[in-house]
Amino acid sequence: MPLLKPPKANIHYDRGVQYTAFDFRNLIDRLDFMQSFSAKAYPYDNAVSESFFRFLKSEELNRTAFATLNELELSLFEYGNFYNNFRPHYFDDGFTPNQKELDFFSTCK
Repeated sequence: MPLLKPPKANIHYDRGVQYTAFDFRNLIDRLDFMQSFSAKAYPYDNAVSESFFRFLKSEELNRTAFATLNELELSLFEYGNFYNNFRPHYFDDGFTPNQKELDFFSTCK
């Protein structure tokens, strides 16, 4: 049986100059990543990730000093768990992302 090649990691960005720069594109190519961009003048396709990172910065990273890389990694892991499982979201009727997803799939049956 042939070995399956894992899919490339996809990195999605807006069309900011830092993401289209030659050096950055070179790095993406060397890492064998696939890069995608938002459509011009259409920022909505990455709104979810923009929202997550805004809250990550304001609720976790900007108020904490990390002494080691391990402390940062643990903090990121714990915040991801909190954000998805415990933090209610106004735009999702006060549900967490995981609760909203379960609610959605339960109506699909």
